[in-house]
Amino acid sequence: MLWLLFRKRQETKLMELAIEAEDELERVICSEEFYGLHHDVGFQFQPTAVMRYKLTGDATARRRALLAAALLMSRFNIAGNFIEAWNGASRQEMAIIDTLMNLPLLFWTAEETKQPRFRHVAQAHAATALSLFMRPDGTTHHVWRFDRVSGKPIEPMGGQGYAPTSTWSRGQAWSIYGFTLAYRYTSTNAYAMAAQRIADSFIAALSPENVPPWDFHAPEASTAPRDSSAGAIAASGLLELARVLPNGGAVYHQAACNLLQALCVHCRAWDDPSQDGLLLHATGNLVTNRDVDVSLIYGDYFFLEALGKLQGFTETCW
Repeated sequence: MLWLLFRKRQETKLMELAIEAEDELERVICSEEFYGLHHDVGFQFQPTAVMRYKLTGDATARRRALLAAALLMSRFNIAGNFIEAWNGASRQEMAIIDTLMNLPLLFWTAEETKQPRFRHVAQAHAATALSLFMRPDGTTHHVWRFDRVSGKPIEPMGGQGYAPTSTWSRGQAWSIYGFTLAYRYTSTNAYAMAAQRIADSFIAALSPENVPPWDFHAPEASTAPRDSSAGAIAASGLLELARVLPNGGAVYHQAACNLLQALCVHCRAWDDPSQDGLLLHATGNLVTNRDVDVSLIYGDYFFLEALGKLQGFTETCW
């Protein structure tokens, strides 16, 4: 978020604070906390190190980003063509829809280093996500469990959604944006088509309020806890989709604007001095009753990113 603001305002203090946060991330790699790192190294190092390198050309930021990409690629299961999401004995065999948003780190690294192996891994995981995670109606699973040795898929799981057959709204948002970015890097039409089908499903499932519930198929979805972060992520993804479609995507641009307007009306916190976040009414993980009806930093990030796109800032960390 600091880099997004720096991009517009060019204030040295914003850059200094952003670099300070990035330095903390590198210390994680060089400490005992290293063992807690997983597929989210993309989420951690793309908006920090990759963004700094894009904006400033800093060699340290480039090195950190390339190291993070190597860590992400090391999670690839070649037998099953998927990137293993998490650590721990009970979760080591799982792949999740969120990882689509970490693939740009591998695509970017392939372009930056002229090493196609990073691209091959990203494409393999994206193809697996396309074949397994997306249902015929354009909704998505959150989690698939695999046999780690044979690589064979075993079963879909509910994950952070209500049930294995339900539709976790933030997962839908990750997949809209993630497949759009896979298309942008590869020009593979199947990814653009997937992003559009998922986007259509997401838009159709919204209530007139236009703030997504935490799960579109949860009981009493119309009154269930909202997830403003899903709305913000989807809005930024829809703006990207509208930008990269060969024939334009006016309907997706308008849908993104509608989501942002709804967030401004129903979820804004920036005019409340008692709140730290920009958006209220986000849901982190309702299944475990963690972070329900709160502000979430990643919701704020994608909200700010989407607003920047409306102001003409098309270059992002992704």
